[in-house]
Amino acid sequence: MATRKPTRKTSASAPLPLDVRLMNSAAALLFVVALLALLWATVKWATRSPVFTVRAIALDAALQRTNLATVRANAIPRLAGNFFSIDLDASRQAFESVPWVRRAVVRRVWPNKLAVTLEEHQAAALWQGGTRRSERLVNTHGEVFEANLGDVEDEALPTLAGPDERSAQMLAMLGRLSTALAPMQQAVETLRLTSRGSWRAELDSGATLELGRGSDGEIAQRVERFVRTFAQAAGRFNAAGATPRALIAADLRHADGYALRLAGITTATSATAAK
Repeated sequence: MATRKPTRKTSASAPLPLDVRLMNSAAALLFVVALLALLWATVKWATRSPVFTVRAIALDAALQRTNLATVRANAIPRLAGNFFSIDLDASRQAFESVPWVRRAVVRRVWPNKLAVTLEEHQAAALWQGGTRRSERLVNTHGEVFEANLGDVEDEALPTLAGPDERSAQMLAMLGRLSTALAPMQQAVETLRLTSRGSWRAELDSGATLELGRGSDGEIAQRVERFVRTFAQAAGRFNAAGATPRALIAADLRHADGYALRLAGITTATSATAAK
């Protein structure tokens, strides 16, 4: 009977020889290095190639205080780089340096274009504050900005005077006071806030209101109480059939009333009706 000669089986999972593994690792490393070099060369070419030079800027803005010529003169010379290398943040700052531009959004549009959206300042008041002597305004967001006052068409803008960091609060207070004074047909011409937090309003009629300190709500309540009771308090000094006496000043700093100064009346009188 024939006997079968045993055969020797080799394992499929046997490790490769060391020299083969080293050769494979070296090949993989060379491939990665070559790929990185190719990518670097591609990026370098793209950042220098005239093919990707920014050739157009699409401007989206409803310009009223500035114009395209001003935007072009102030912002375009500050742009540097092509489609890939241009710094969008620096570009945004360049457009925001244009007079009357509050905010700019800059984005790339393939392959060689920039899209720019501009938002202009909307003047809400003139600004007097701090130690700076430049012409400044407050926009509808309560932000102080520099501008040529000759560009402002509204000559009746009120004036805010106070610390720069309180501009937004002052604009909000101006709105509250304007609403409160509307029944008297009086408007705030200048609103002042001292560094110690004391408020004073100068009206378009020439009258002044000393509002004192307190929270915004407390100041508004004093003015609302004054407006509600002024006619009754001042009526005591009006002769029958005569023209009502004009308000010169009112001191609203008292907790339980206010003091009035009326035209033709030289003695300050406590308005107990305001209680």
